Amino acid sequence: MSTTESDSLYDKLEQMPVHELLTCINQEDKSVPVAVERVIPQIETLVNATVERLRAGGRLFYIGAGTSGRLGILDASECPPTYGVPHGMVIGIIAGGDGAIRKAVEFAEDDTKQAWKDLQEHNITDKDMVVGIAASGTTPYVVGGLETCQRQGIATGCIVCNANSAVAAVADFPVEVITGPEFVTGSTRMKAGTAQKLVLNMLTTTTMIQLGHVRGNKMVDMQLSNTKLVERGTRMLMEELQLAKPEAAALLKKYGSVRAAIEAYRNGSGLL
Repeated sequence: MSTTESDSLYDKLEQMPVHELLTCINQEDKSVPVAVERVIPQIETLVNATVERLRAGGRLFYIGAGTSGRLGILDASECPPTYGVPHGMVIGIIAGGDGAIRKAVEFAEDDTKQAWKDLQEHNITDKDMVVGIAASGTTPYVVGGLETCQRQGIATGCIVCNANSAVAAVADFPVEVITGPEFVTGSTRMKAGTAQKLVLNMLTTTTMIQLGHVRGNKMVDMQLSNTKLVERGTRMLMEELQLAKPEAAALLKKYGSVRAAIEAYRNGSGLL
């Protein structure tokens, strides 16, 4: 039996008081970063391969079902506003289509051919990277998708939470984070989901830094899509260029991005 389906280390949960439930869940959650730490070399290999493809004009795809698919979509959707990259650079695909983001689609994950059909809708090529996300490592939708990608010469990676899984077997760059039994037996949206989210954070954050979308420790290419982000961008310019707030705000408004404002000011064309 896979470790994600193994019986919980706890029992009679319905008899536990709320404080004990919360304490035990938290105790289990503490083990997740340690499990991720153990596979940093695997994550590094996946990041390097992803950076290589994105630098050459390729894209990063996530395929998954249920919680895993939703996590991939979440990570992909946050890249454009955070790093100013095109929406088509990182793409999340979930079994059952966009409707499955909010409501489970029965048996969608059991179709071994659908992932490749979904990827073809995006005109996938051998320049791209496809990462399968599956806590169990057995999801047919993901296995079939990665298997077909490999036959087509497309690089594959995965994020799974069981060792020696079917998904990892068809991934060129597997990441296997072994999180062990869940607090509620088989509820992989818990520790396994947390581990997948941590790895996804590491994958895209490190990739975007390598691609030059961070300066110092700031998101200089972020989209200025709300008041909070405009304020953040203004503070970045105040700090970077030693400007007063009105000057920084005016500069940001004029150039529309932190990076453009810094470069214009530094070369003299951005003087107000």
